[in-house]
Amino acid sequence: MQNFKGIRIVGTGHYAPDNVVTNDDLSKIVDTNDEWISSRTGIRRRHHVTTEKNQDLAVAAAKMALENAGIDKSELGVCICATVRADNLTPSMACMVQSILELPGNMPCFDINAACSGFMYGIEVARGLLMQSDKKYGLVIGSETLSKILDMTDRGTCILFGDGAGAAVIELSDNNYYSVLGSKGDDKVLQCPNEQGDRYVNMLGSDVFKFAVSTVPKTIFELLDKAGVAVDDIDLFVCHQANLRIIESVAKKCKQSLDKFYVNLDEYGNTSSASIPIALSELNQKGLLKPGMKIICVGFGGGLTWGGAYIEW
Repeated sequence: MQNFKGIRIVGTGHYAPDNVVTNDDLSKIVDTNDEWISSRTGIRRRHHVTTEKNQDLAVAAAKMALENAGIDKSELGVCICATVRADNLTPSMACMVQSILELPGNMPCFDINAACSGFMYGIEVARGLLMQSDKKYGLVIGSETLSKILDMTDRGTCILFGDGAGAAVIELSDNNYYSVLGSKGDDKVLQCPNEQGDRYVNMLGSDVFKFAVSTVPKTIFELLDKAGVAVDDIDLFVCHQANLRIIESVAKKCKQSLDKFYVNLDEYGNTSSASIPIALSELNQKGLLKPGMKIICVGFGGGLTWGGAYIEW
């Protein structure tokens, strides 16, 4: 059993399909235009799968994360995939990642669904399992093919979501780490039924906005209290990429410059559980994450769920 209680992220990866769908592309399908979408959401493009499976995206992101971490695969002690739409009811997508990447057989591999909070839930679940393991590392993936469950005639949802995957290799450490997870059962504000003929995302946009701008700052301040640091001490905030107006509102409520909040939804749109790990991977790839940086990540989504973590890089 491990004595360490914190984690550090030692590798990141991300992947998005080559097929790009611009706001102008969507204007040919529904009554909208680039100015309307970008001014209300901050989104200009998103990536949609064509022939790819969700597991293909997950595998690509996981492979990049493992290569970035530079670890031996035999040292992995858990593989968790967060997704709202796995390719199969069984086997799990995590098991397929295990098979394709030839990961060790003596570890748990399974999927979780906490919607857009999924990656944050996955980090905490992986941490708990590693504390009971003799292995050092865990692989956590957020991967989504939301385009497959969108009603492309519904302007309120089809403009928002994209496909993609992000992954992180975590290691138990003595780094300071604190987590906040929560949920409030609700099937009205955001849902996707699993009934034949009605498998599209349904969302009450204004209610989601109100939920987010209330819950995200609250989660941030809970994490600050747990970590015993001030909001000004945080170097970087990585929030779920749902809407630029939400991120702007959170920055204002926290009295922080928007420059401290990473934003990439102009390129990817809302990729649900993949949005935070994609952002972390891009930041890492660009060399913007330095040792000792204090980072707060917060996700929120269907369930309703929310999850955040204070992490020292």
